[in-house]
Amino acid sequence: MLTSKEIKRQEAIFELSQGEEDLIEDLKLAKKAYHDPMLKLSIMTEQELNQIFGTLDSLIPLHEDLLSQLRDVRKPDGSTEHVGPILVGWLPCLSSYDSYCSNQVAAKALLDHKKQDHRVQDFLQRCLESPFSRKLDLWNFLDIPRSRLVKYPLLLREILRHTPNDNPDQQHLEEAINIIQGIVAEINTKTGESECRYYKERLLYLEEGQKDSLIDSSRVLCCHGELKNNRGVKLHVFLFQEVLVITRAVTHNEQLCYQLYRQPIPVKDLLLEDLQDGEVRLGGSLRGAFSNNERIKNFFRVSFKNGSQSQTHSLQANDTFNKQQWLNCIRQAKETVLCAAGQAGLLDSEGPFLDPTTGSREPQGETKLEQMDQSDSESDCSMDTSEVSLDCERMEQTDSSCGNSRHVESNV
Repeated sequence: MLTSKEIKRQEAIFELSQGEEDLIEDLKLAKKAYHDPMLKLSIMTEQELNQIFGTLDSLIPLHEDLLSQLRDVRKPDGSTEHVGPILVGWLPCLSSYDSYCSNQVAAKALLDHKKQDHRVQDFLQRCLESPFSRKLDLWNFLDIPRSRLVKYPLLLREILRHTPNDNPDQQHLEEAINIIQGIVAEINTKTGESECRYYKERLLYLEEGQKDSLIDSSRVLCCHGELKNNRGVKLHVFLFQEVLVITRAVTHNEQLCYQLYRQPIPVKDLLLEDLQDGEVRLGGSLRGAFSNNERIKNFFRVSFKNGSQSQTHSLQANDTFNKQQWLNCIRQAKETVLCAAGQAGLLDSEGPFLDPTTGSREPQGETKLEQMDQSDSESDCSMDTSEVSLDCERMEQTDSSCGNSRHVESNV
């Protein structure tokens, strides 16, 4: 007879074991139903498939090993006495996840690009409509390993929560939690650096003067995503550690790249203002005259003044939540930079502009409208980005759909 606490402990252990079994089945399915057929039918080249699927093959034996050990210690009645020693010995092998997770940014970009190919899109759509896919697309399957990785701390804490203090498993479980937390943190760091490198390599500079050492030295991409300016033109904005870079998405050599728009803005000199709904005038008399209220919501303004250089950008997020994420990210980046420079007391991004050198408030003045050339083809800016990647939350602790930290999804 088991106590109610022990029953919950056994349920948590079973959930761990069952999760491994489900993961193995999904990884094998991804290879058998997607990778192998596309290779055999020449829908993609072997090189392209290797880039998209990464080291997925190597992950299957790792989890088969854990599942085998868990089954070996399971008693005939279905209960398991100890799992701590198994986990302490097995978890370090998850360090090999760093190459798989670091490859995900490039893998998803390539997959999204290949979806423009009719044969690829047709094949993936047929798979999506088939029962085996469970209405999940290919990327959901490819993201399952990362999702599983960040769930281990939660699963182990649940087992530990129902483990009595006098149970020898408790000490091993605490050690196992420390091990997996260290591994997740390390992989998170490497994945963030990989994402940062990926986007830095795809920045296109119109002139030499746009290159900035702050971009070159950045190792973390705090936030990025699609925003619109007050003329309704789509821009892709990158917030690196110490510099904000505003770009336009373009296709270059059949790759999605990001062409710099104006000069990069150092975070230490950036002035941020939260604009009230209706405060921004939309560019163009016709646009302004016939615009509805929805079009003048969720704006914020970034400005840069340094000697003869001056920029002002009124940027519109997709919704209130997304706008707040941008404001929080920029404020946090600015606070970090100013603290490092010993100017933390000068930070105040809630009210009117604050001069970072004198600490005095500046009058807001009239809104400066962007003078973007209206002849620019908006097709160059037509990337449909459905997510803002916040590096600090790429590896979320809750798993809703399988970043790097937290991954905040919104229609930007």
